[in-house]
Amino acid sequence: MRAYLLVDHGSRLEAANRVLEEVAAAFSSQLERGAKVAFAHQEAAAPSIEDAVASLAREGVTALTVIPFFLAPGKHATSDVPRLAREAADKAGMTLEVLPPPLPEVPAELARLLVTSLRAR
Repeated sequence: MRAYLLVDHGSRLEAANRVLEEVAAAFSSQLERGAKVAFAHQEAAAPSIEDAVASLAREGVTALTVIPFFLAPGKHATSDVPRLAREAADKAGMTLEVLPPPLPEVPAELARLLVTSLRAR
């Protein structure tokens, strides 16, 4: 079984961490029925990448696609998250795919959202 894991930096502020949880829920609702979606934080908040991957393994997941939830291809998104995901997936015996950040559509979609937000003021 395949699962998708959204990963952000993580924050000490719970409200900031809830954003990823909400995005994961919205993402899940748009996928085919039964698709498994989870979320994790690189640091500063639970669940960690290792804990989320271990939980997915206990649920029978054998293939994992990690989606870094970052706006730019910085060090965390391009190095730290893939490394931590690889370590956790290897430990759990999962195959792993890590999508490169940001998704190609992000800059244009963010610009569209900014314009919509400004026009709504």
